[in-house]
Amino acid sequence: MTEVYFYHLQNQPLEKVLPQLLEKCLERGWRCVVQASSDERVQALDQHLWTWRDDSFLPHGLESEANASEQPVLLTISENNANGAKARFFVEGASSENLAGYERAIHLFDGNDPDAVDNARAQWKIAQAAGHAVTYWQQDEAGRWQQKA
Repeated sequence: MTEVYFYHLQNQPLEKVLPQLLEKCLERGWRCVVQASSDERVQALDQHLWTWRDDSFLPHGLESEANASEQPVLLTISENNANGAKARFFVEGASSENLAGYERAIHLFDGNDPDAVDNARAQWKIAQAAGHAVTYWQQDEAGRWQQKA
């Protein structure tokens, strides 16, 4: 079964948390897919990942590009796994019930948005019902992630 992590974003925005988690996955040797809910969001993430830190960038590409299968991080709105990723990130309400083949699925949701919280709760129930190992993470005041469930 896939490990399904839920990250409750309250103190830091997606644009700060996502690149850090992607780097952790790449350090493990995992390819990643980031599924967003709109093409506009995919384009914004694409631009952000090239410039998110002054001293580095995250190598990535778009599923619509010719070399998608070679990308360590792939941005998409589809449920495809064109690069053979082991980790799948869901942002801004994107979701999929098909987690076969993934080591880990990561839902990042804005804890200040009631709709995002409701969607995360629904995805939690779906993942639990499917028999996945589900955990919930929340940041403390110092910015450290604490497992809450």
